[in-house]
Amino acid sequence: MSIEHTVLVVTREDDPQFSMLKGLPLIVGHEPAAFASAVKEPVVILAWSGPRKLMRDVFTMCQDVRWVHSRSAGLDSLLFPELVASDVPLTNGSGVFSQSLGEFALGAILYFAKDFRRMIRNQAAGVWEQFDVEEISRQTVGIVGYGDIGRAVAKRVHPMGMTVLANKRHPPQSADPMVDQFYKTEELPEMLARCDYVVVCLPLTAETRHMISDAEFAAMKPSAVVINIGRGPVIDQAAMVRALTAKRIKGAGLDVFEQEPIPAGDPMYGLENVLLSPHCADHTAEWLNQAMRFFLDQYRRFTNGEPLENVVDKTLGY
Repeated sequence: MSIEHTVLVVTREDDPQFSMLKGLPLIVGHEPAAFASAVKEPVVILAWSGPRKLMRDVFTMCQDVRWVHSRSAGLDSLLFPELVASDVPLTNGSGVFSQSLGEFALGAILYFAKDFRRMIRNQAAGVWEQFDVEEISRQTVGIVGYGDIGRAVAKRVHPMGMTVLANKRHPPQSADPMVDQFYKTEELPEMLARCDYVVVCLPLTAETRHMISDAEFAAMKPSAVVINIGRGPVIDQAAMVRALTAKRIKGAGLDVFEQEPIPAGDPMYGLENVLLSPHCADHTAEWLNQAMRFFLDQYRRFTNGEPLENVVDKTLGY
């Protein structure tokens, strides 16, 4: 027999997707007072878009939280000590947005391999100028952080004939048909030295912050391109700008940054060897609907006593 729990939707704004929750016991709120009537009830919390402080206030005021779900895959802007220390299970949106991010990575690879910026610049200037381009089937891509997003990247670049290397803290014991070779964390410099493209897919934790910095850029080929579709602060942005400006690496395709939005006048805007996406590579027409459908399936599992998907290790942050 299924048991329904009141769903507390913690959000900074009303979204059309909330109509998909019609029929569920539901409270949508932008401040803690909105949830006062449910503080003693058994509840589940959907962290949709509210800030960490609002989420923390709601969590600590409620006396019987049974489960928390984060719309986002990344948890660096959500986790707080009381949630981490609790026995309350936490799940996230991992996998919901990975396909579009994998496509962005492939697009960025082709952008640099075929020099689309040069084509667009010449077209705008009315210049007919032939030049050589690269064939990615002869090149190597290294995936830093081989989770769900990393697998989405591998599924797209492997069929293109690229050699795929992957960095993972604990490489799998069995072979992965999409990956030619795995590297442990301590072997990352060795992997980077082989790569024409480095795709960073890591979540942001204390361990991964600035994991890619001056030493890692120094380990790369001068012809390497860095692509970040994980979390901005995983890459030391100042170190990356130094590497790009000095042409120690060829370029960067970026969807995430240390500071978002990038402030006006930031040197990133003016770098010719940067493809800049304003953290919207996964914003497809259906991305929010997909996120809500995933929550609804999770809620069905929860009320029926079935195992939840994407259960997070709160101490690791992913």
